[in-house]
Amino acid sequence: MPHSNIPVIAIDGPTASGKGTVAHKVADRLGFHYLDSGALYRLTALMALRRGTELADEHALAKLAEHLPASFSGGEILLAKENVTQLIRAEEVGNMASKIAALPAVRQALFALQLGFRRAPGLVADGRDMGTVIFPHAQLKVFLTASTEARAQRRYKQLIDKGFSANIEDLLSDLKARDDRDTYRAIAPLMPAEGAHLLDTSNMTADEAVEEVLKWYAHTKQS
Repeated sequence: MPHSNIPVIAIDGPTASGKGTVAHKVADRLGFHYLDSGALYRLTALMALRRGTELADEHALAKLAEHLPASFSGGEILLAKENVTQLIRAEEVGNMASKIAALPAVRQALFALQLGFRRAPGLVADGRDMGTVIFPHAQLKVFLTASTEARAQRRYKQLIDKGFSANIEDLLSDLKARDDRDTYRAIAPLMPAEGAHLLDTSNMTADEAVEEVLKWYAHTKQS
């Protein structure tokens, strides 16, 4: 199948909006590959923290990103052969990832890596610029969001369930700061892609959101 004919569903949205869960479930239902683009920035952040690479050293961070040994297997996120699925969800890693995602050299280094995930029979990609920058010609673009309060509650539950300590007020503050960084950064700011379907999941379950996305995708195939 020619590369350009491989279908892509791009799901963008802010931190803790549920887009990762929804995207993963949609990929499973369709038998598509899955790309968690945010994990690539978190993996880069984890490597930077481990190596003591400073945020100010954009060139060194871009080098880390360019040679990132990342892979996704059975719901697990691997850095080389190490399972770091839980490690990259720590708040320290997430905050670092949000900051380095604003660096043009890092974003450029990860651009080709993300395109490489587009393989038959199809791809579901979630992130913040999947529909606007990485896959602007995706068959379906979704901008998935939720209220800050709903997202903070989800993040709190996620962290507690995984054994991390968490404070709801701190999470609210962090989410608002990340939203500001992602929305107002100069490179690939967080925004709905042209033609994207808007989906507010504040009062929806993940499965309800999945059904909505699958319905939209089925409609694109008919039109």
